[in-house]
Amino acid sequence: MKSLYDVPAPAKLNLFLHVTGRRPDGYHLLQSVFMLIDWCDTLHFELRSDGVITRRDLTEALPPDDLVIRAARSLQSFSQCPLGVDISVEKRVPAQAGMGGGSSDAASCLMALSRLWKLNLSIEQLLALAIRLGADVPFFVRGRNAWVEGVGDIITPLELPSARFVVIKPPVGVETASIFASHDLKRDTIPATISGFAAHPYDFGRNDLQPVAMRQCPQIGQALDWLEAVGLEGRMTGSGSAVFAQMLDGIDLGSVPGTWQVRTCSNLAVHPLQGWASSDS
Repeated sequence: MKSLYDVPAPAKLNLFLHVTGRRPDGYHLLQSVFMLIDWCDTLHFELRSDGVITRRDLTEALPPDDLVIRAARSLQSFSQCPLGVDISVEKRVPAQAGMGGGSSDAASCLMALSRLWKLNLSIEQLLALAIRLGADVPFFVRGRNAWVEGVGDIITPLELPSARFVVIKPPVGVETASIFASHDLKRDTIPATISGFAAHPYDFGRNDLQPVAMRQCPQIGQALDWLEAVGLEGRMTGSGSAVFAQMLDGIDLGSVPGTWQVRTCSNLAVHPLQGWASSDS
């Protein structure tokens, strides 16, 4: 095998996001449900024999040392693999959206290179690398919709009903760090239960980050107002600035502001690369 083309990296939505506390080291304790959707980046990998790792941006320009490059280098160092790779990235999932695009790219890179370099790593080995890259990367490596707790490190897979969603990304992004640093952030939401969520999976809880994010980025509120005007109840995903709502029968979205990215998506039962790690079932 000398190449892997059209490797998908799906985005996620946070169906809710509660901040339940804060540890002495400053990390926030969260509860959320992460749901995979079919809005994807696409990665292409071509084998090199000289150990060099490169990346080519086929759409928008990415930072030189982005998560894809860091994932590839981390895997190469861990495995002591002498091979290299040319990576091409078609970036479609918007940045600073709360949709996990960069983390998903890193996870797909780990799984693809384990296969391309014939490392045959287990999912446990890939997870050990993933957690060092970022809090959301292990979720994408595990590849199943999940109840997520702690600082993102406690992941419980769960099944969700099939549904369609409209996702809106205003042109302005939000810096996650500035939201978590805000004195106005609610940090004492009472912990929820999986059984409580399961009774109303698409109408449960709230996003505790949303009020702070809306003050920093008024376009989030404008997008939510637009959803309400067409008859949908929206909320922000992650730390924003993307918002979403479950699509209902008979809803006509009509025309939307030209500066917004708007897409109707389906949720995914499993990650498209499920089974690429050696111990997957």
